[in-house]
Amino acid sequence: MGICLGKHSKKHENSAAFNDVEPTVNCNTSEASEFPFYSPGPLPSFYKNSPVHSTSSTPLRAVKRPFPPPSPAKHIKAFLAGRQRSVKPNEASITEGDESEVELNKEFGFSKQLFAKYELGEEVGSGHFGYTCSARVKKGRLKGQEVAVKVILKSKVYDNSHCYRGCKKRSKNIAGSDRTKNLVQFYGAYEDEENVYIVMELCRGGELLDRILSRGGKYSEKEAKAVMVQILSVAAFFHLQGVVHRDLKPENFLFSTNDEESSLKAIDFGLSDYVRPDERLNDITGSAYYVAPEVLAQAEPSFEEDPWPSLSYDARDFVRSLLNKDYRKRLTASQALSHPWLSSYQGVKIPLDILTLKLVKAYICTSPLRKSALVALAKTLTASQLAYFQKQFTILGPNRSGFISMKKFKLALTKTATNAMKDSRVLDYVERMTSLQYRKLDFEEFCAASISVHQMEAMESWEQHAHGAYELFENEGNKPIFIEELASELGLSVPLLEVHNDWIRQSDGKLSFLGFVRLLHGASSRPLPKVLR
Repeated sequence: MGICLGKHSKKHENSAAFNDVEPTVNCNTSEASEFPFYSPGPLPSFYKNSPVHSTSSTPLRAVKRPFPPPSPAKHIKAFLAGRQRSVKPNEASITEGDESEVELNKEFGFSKQLFAKYELGEEVGSGHFGYTCSARVKKGRLKGQEVAVKVILKSKVYDNSHCYRGCKKRSKNIAGSDRTKNLVQFYGAYEDEENVYIVMELCRGGELLDRILSRGGKYSEKEAKAVMVQILSVAAFFHLQGVVHRDLKPENFLFSTNDEESSLKAIDFGLSDYVRPDERLNDITGSAYYVAPEVLAQAEPSFEEDPWPSLSYDARDFVRSLLNKDYRKRLTASQALSHPWLSSYQGVKIPLDILTLKLVKAYICTSPLRKSALVALAKTLTASQLAYFQKQFTILGPNRSGFISMKKFKLALTKTATNAMKDSRVLDYVERMTSLQYRKLDFEEFCAASISVHQMEAMESWEQHAHGAYELFENEGNKPIFIEELASELGLSVPLLEVHNDWIRQSDGKLSFLGFVRLLHGASSRPLPKVLR
């Protein structure tokens, strides 16, 4: 699916298609279709009631280079207008640069016995790389059950090595998706000379976007909480596996059934990628209206205009925290689930935060002076802020003495590990931490290790926390320090540090408040010792 521009003059009774799971390719805009996320597919005409006969399609969303961002308001208005009349394709569709061609092995290594186990039915959706149809299981434990079969044309991915390898990799690593209820279940992958077939759970409840529009574009706070809890839960699961979806939007979530209480399922991993806690992805990828805030770096969002003043403070703060353009200050999915707006919602489960691994590693490798500063900052946390750390600490399973060791991180991850986690090398990252197996943390030190100074800075109460921590540091940890020591501590050269001579008090040679805040941020972490094999 891409920037949906279709009209909704009719409603397909069994609309429940999976979007493209394929990687990005060059795309072109075209006329709007009856089904906003469908484009002409190759399904033969003998399949009845197939939307493949639609004479138009919508543009694919995929981008790896900067683009001029269009107004999201136009996008929403176009959808609302499309309920009554046809709309013209949005000229702001995103395109992708060409990829170099290389010789590829055309075998994916999947079983070739699809038709021995499944009887294919009507087409329920199509996209740039192929189409999706319903199917019925002919034998096995799921005999008689309806499933969805995503058909990916090999000819569409042969010409692009990036697309091909991404399609092959992600097709295999969807396995294990049954670890979370908000991800479509994967039943198997097959192939023949022409196609790859991915068999998945069939969702007939339609897109989240359609439900939003059917309500006039409005959800109550209570209804929105139910949706956001499911979206954030599955996002946190991805991130713990070392996978980023990179195209989360209402079109990429399907309801299992038409029931109002139906669960949401995340789909379309065509733009997903692997990332470890110590890595960062820089490609500009996704849909124009849903990319990361720092990509559309313009004015800060305003909460002064309708409907924001009518919403609760917690709701506004929740949205504001997710729209911070500095990714270091933005809430993680797990932290968002712990936000006061959602924490009281029934059934919220806080998963292990992948950011915790990164922060604890940095803490272990830092100096005693900075550790003292972080401990002082942790002591200023409020009860509501400590609740998040308490849940993370509990997940790791402290011993009877109230300590956790580095081995606990690996054990906690292993419980939720899928094939994707193995390929993303998150476990390798944690393996380096277990080399410090005798290092233990109690809850107080765990809070100091897991605290994000950047996220604290984004809070309205940051100055209060910082000054309170400095007072504690003055009484417990501040000591005279030479400029050479501070330079080494912060990873700066002495001449550069001399420019900031206000970081050390001239009267007693101790850190000033400015120096203390700079110390909280610290320098780049010292390397961990290599794991002995």
